Amino acid sequence: ALKRCALEAKKGCGMSRAANQSAPFEDVNLFVCDPALRRAVVREGAAHALGALEAYGADAGSAEMQAHARSANANRPVLRTHDPRGERIDHITYDPGYHALMQLGVGAGLHAASWSYMDATPDAAGAATGAGQGDLAIGSNVARAAGLVMASQLEPGHVCPLTMTNAAVATLMGDEGMALTMVPRILARRYDPELRHMSEKSSLTVGMAMTERQGGSDVRANLTTATPLGGPDASGDDGYLVNGEKWFMSAPMSDAFLILAQAPGGLSCFMMPRVLPDGEMNGIHLRRLKSKLGNHANASAEVVFDEAQAWRIGEEGRGIPVIMEMVTHTRLDCALGSLGLMRRGLVEAIHHVRQRATFGRRLIEQPLMQQVLADMALHVEACTALTMRLARAFDQPEDEQERAWARLLTPIVKYWVCKSAPAFLAEAMECLGGNGYVEDFPLALLYREAPVNAIWEGAGNMMALDVLRVLQRDADVLDLVFLELGELSGGHRLIDQHLADTRALLFNPREIDANLRALTDRLASVAAAALMHVHAERDTGAAYVESRLEPGRLTTFGARQIEGAAAIVEAALP
Repeated sequence: ALKRCALEAKKGCGMSRAANQSAPFEDVNLFVCDPALRRAVVREGAAHALGALEAYGADAGSAEMQAHARSANANRPVLRTHDPRGERIDHITYDPGYHALMQLGVGAGLHAASWSYMDATPDAAGAATGAGQGDLAIGSNVARAAGLVMASQLEPGHVCPLTMTNAAVATLMGDEGMALTMVPRILARRYDPELRHMSEKSSLTVGMAMTERQGGSDVRANLTTATPLGGPDASGDDGYLVNGEKWFMSAPMSDAFLILAQAPGGLSCFMMPRVLPDGEMNGIHLRRLKSKLGNHANASAEVVFDEAQAWRIGEEGRGIPVIMEMVTHTRLDCALGSLGLMRRGLVEAIHHVRQRATFGRRLIEQPLMQQVLADMALHVEACTALTMRLARAFDQPEDEQERAWARLLTPIVKYWVCKSAPAFLAEAMECLGGNGYVEDFPLALLYREAPVNAIWEGAGNMMALDVLRVLQRDADVLDLVFLELGELSGGHRLIDQHLADTRALLFNPREIDANLRALTDRLASVAAAALMHVHAERDTGAAYVESRLEPGRLTTFGARQIEGAAAIVEAALP
């Protein structure tokens, strides 16, 4: 191979395409080439969505959509606060590639498929039928989860508005009027980026603005105020006037936003439209776009509310519980997004080493490289099993067992999966060598994007504290989850020992506060191991459990001895 490359380089004066370089990973079906994801979709109850997921996987892996993704990140969003005549417009212009990505995602239902079938047929107006939670289809969250994993592989920036919009439905359903007027348009599969009042649009997207400079994660410290129209003694049924600032506004060109503000009765949740019913722009003034690490396709903004009109959702003073319905769904998406980043990093690495020759043979044939990639492949498959199992819990909220999984495992899975992404993608970057570090190749963007999901919607300490709160409020939740993990273990020595050690840590109150991160990590590790033990291919499951739970095992990728490494790598990307 090296001789061939040298001859080609001589012929082309060093410009040959065959100069020992790997071809782009494109025109592939991201779903078909991921056997672990496909198995999880079927296992967790979404077999009905296989056709839709295969169709989306082909589009998301196409060279055309990859080009849109590169264009969207090469041309950052631009904020225009005023028009040439000095009038405020607060308009953000996005690259056409971004809109192409959004159209693909909305068309596949990734912005709202948690609340409808993945292959739901829109009515003549473009709005999918069935907006009530009673119409929630078994497997709809699982199907959407698989789609979101692929969307994150395609381009992570456009996933933010897809996530925000899908999660917002959980909160909007708490208000009968908004559920009737907004949710059917949210469910529509026609992406509509134009700025118009919601009643004139074929579909809607929803953003969120919670945090403020002085409070950050402590939203109870928010200073933004909401005064009922008609004065402080009015009921607020006709809306509120909101004044204040938000340090982060996600998806700032959305049609509406869910926000928190201090009403007369305390911190409350509000729906704030971007355009008012009379067609005038609401008092939402974008101060500047954040110069953020990560993707450049999507925008995040600092915002000032100047007599902005908004409508309350839920009771005054109950803002945090109301908006937590949205936050919980968003946390699932954080884990799915990080899984997508790692999956793309893994396939880029495998794809490269299969084509790259060094020291007389292909990199994939080098035993040390096989160990690194097999170790990484095991981690991705475990994250796939864990996140898709969690998605199933969201599909069955009336089931006590599934409700326990959703309550306890949501912060655990977000913590564990999201925190693993930066180190994982650094390792994937090493597999490509210098090319991995260059912005022309996908790994650079994946690596820059890797930290965000661990920070977004609650960083590591917040997730660990959430785990403690769940355990303190309802001990039965832990018993239900451990019962299932024990059944999955089937008497496996390592898994049972890990379960026993974790339970012992739980019942040591003097140590639990200082060891909350260790507890969260242990709960995630044993859940992943139990799922892999039962659901992975036999040799793969055994390799995962032994490499992760055996005492004294090393933690860096490739340092753990993986039996059957070559076969595991081949199975990860057939």
